[in-house]
Amino acid sequence: MERGLTGRYETTTVAGERVRAFVPAPLPPAPPLALDAPLQRQLESAGLALGRLDGVSTLLPDRSLFLYAYVRKEAVLSSQIEGTQSSLSDLLLLELQEAPGVPIDDVTEVSNYVSDLEHGLARLRAGFSLSNRLLREIHEQLLSSGRGSSQEPGQFRRSPNWIGGTGPGNASFAPPPQTRVEDCTADLERFFHGTDLPAQLRAALAHVQFEMIHPFLDGNGRAGRLLITLLLCHGGLLRKPLLYLSLYLKQNRSRYY
Repeated sequence: MERGLTGRYETTTVAGERVRAFVPAPLPPAPPLALDAPLQRQLESAGLALGRLDGVSTLLPDRSLFLYAYVRKEAVLSSQIEGTQSSLSDLLLLELQEAPGVPIDDVTEVSNYVSDLEHGLARLRAGFSLSNRLLREIHEQLLSSGRGSSQEPGQFRRSPNWIGGTGPGNASFAPPPQTRVEDCTADLERFFHGTDLPAQLRAALAHVQFEMIHPFLDGNGRAGRLLITLLLCHGGLLRKPLLYLSLYLKQNRSRYY
């Protein structure tokens, strides 16, 4: 995907530094995605695989026990992408109120991810709309304790953010200025409900858009990966949170970054 076709750069000044911040264009893409034969075949194959996965969930002898372990494994992997050292054993020890083998903040971060996913899915099942309000709720819970708890949990950022480098002036990527965040997230919320694109594409595009906006001061990676699962469940492709991409993303971390 060429960035020049998906948005524009806006030059601002932050603390005397010149910053080229990227402002993504609203979704869906314009011109529209070309759903040609190869992509259609991939979408059909993915849809069949998701259907089989969803069907398998009805055959599990103890679905709740499987989901208990599976969700926690995803939480560990998603947090490891961002540098935590905690393992599944550390998380289970924390839940048993015993001392884990890594710094407590690492395990707390993973534990919050588990609670966050369960909270988001419960809200959707109760009929709550997939919205910016829900994303803020999820973020608030995600950063309720541990590292990042001082980074305005549940609030869209009101200051610059950047990825790589020592500041926004020499960053590898600078997301939209804080003055653009509200408009960008409002556009994203409209995309959740205002497109007839297949749910897989909707989840993929929304994840990329969310990470480009980087609407929070911290926790954007974990919140964005949670969004994939929420969109697949919200779109009716999965009844239970059975598909996670963090293992693949961790194995391909450089490409993902």
